[in-house]
Amino acid sequence: MTFLESMIERAQADRKVIVLPEGDDARTLEAAQEILARDVADLIILGDAKAIAASGFDLAGAQVIDPRSSELREPLAAELVELRRAKGMTPEQADALMDDVLYFGVMMVKTGRADGMVAGACHATGDVLRPCLQILKTAPGVKLVSSFFVMVVPDCDLGADGTFIFSDCGLEVQPDAERLAHIAVNSAASWRTLIGTEPAVALLSHSSHGSARNDDAAKVVQATALARELAPELALDGELQLDAAIVPEVGASKAPDSPVAGHANVLVFPDLDAGNIGYKLVQRLAKAEAYGPITQGIAAPVNDLSRGCSAADIVGVIAITCVQAQARG
Repeated sequence: MTFLESMIERAQADRKVIVLPEGDDARTLEAAQEILARDVADLIILGDAKAIAASGFDLAGAQVIDPRSSELREPLAAELVELRRAKGMTPEQADALMDDVLYFGVMMVKTGRADGMVAGACHATGDVLRPCLQILKTAPGVKLVSSFFVMVVPDCDLGADGTFIFSDCGLEVQPDAERLAHIAVNSAASWRTLIGTEPAVALLSHSSHGSARNDDAAKVVQATALARELAPELALDGELQLDAAIVPEVGASKAPDSPVAGHANVLVFPDLDAGNIGYKLVQRLAKAEAYGPITQGIAAPVNDLSRGCSAADIVGVIAITCVQAQARG
């Protein structure tokens, strides 16, 4: 079973309610049609009901809501005022925000009307995440929101039979040691949620166990020490070069006493440049499937799509979001 098939099967076993705010996007509606046909999730689609009905897609079973005229508008706005009163939110401002499908969708998640949200096909990442951070905030005990990709490399016996998590490849530009430590711990939790086995976490560098000494390597060393304090039960190590992290022979040579060298499956990059370049190299040169960026650390699952995504990409992210929602209970 492929990674995507496993996500769909798990989503089908315990269907969650996912809100799709971009009902005016044809890719979103095509994905919704497949999700409904395969009983992957129950869907709420936001947008113009007449336009959605005229789109030609079979969306029977979906709940279609127009935020401009919905009876939910007033109670959601009132709830938003209460949530943001300390920040100066007025009833007039809250009502105006209900015209924004992203704020409307996040409020549906916040009030328990939906279990998660998937958006970004026609909105920038900042626009998707802003209402999440203002309204949902970070999960208890979590310091920051970060992102990861699930990478599935064909014909590969490294990692977990070619499956890895790469983090952070989408959000944190220059994390300091503390933030990098939290990214490592949160990525390990995401591995357990999605893959269901034990993570082996490597904090990557151009150096392995002191082979180079400079500020960049020192940041990863410090992050590793902090991550061990945060989660002493984790199999985790750094700083490690990529080959030392995933190739058994190299790991045994460069870091013989490491608990993860040679068999890491969660790869934590030192900054966004390294992470973004790394995942795209593996995707393009190794023909890997790249699922993401998936967000972690928000109090409820909300995932941001690439604006260049396909309908198939959206199906995959909806299924992953359902599995994340299942993990919340």
